[in-house]
Amino acid sequence: QVQLAESGGGSVQTGGSLTISCTAVSTYSASGRCMGWYRQAPGKEREGVASINAYGTKVYTETVKGRFTISRDNAKNTLYLQMRSLSPNDSAIYYCAGTRYRRDCGSLETAEYAYWGPGTQVTVSS
Repeated sequence: QVQLAESGGGSVQTGGSLTISCTAVSTYSASGRCMGWYRQAPGKEREGVASINAYGTKVYTETVKGRFTISRDNAKNTLYLQMRSLSPNDSAIYYCAGTRYRRDCGSLETAEYAYWGPGTQVTVSS
């Protein structure tokens, strides 16, 4: 059973930075698949934040471009999301996701993920 586990969430003040991680079980190769970060704030729909495909191509939603960076450490089988210049609008539960086999992601809206982590809370205070 594929398991993804997020970590690194927490509380920061406006303008602060935070890096969250997503580690996959050893039987799942995150490097060979599309991986993504999504977030959901209370009362809002889940939103695609960023994705990285097996070839290293990255996609970001407009609201985080220039502030967030998605990356992957293949040796550690871990996905990261570096976040800076955070605002209260970034507060949400952040989820990582991975495809079953697909190497390409497509758009954030159409990517088909088979595996999801339980999420990590990010709270930005004003």
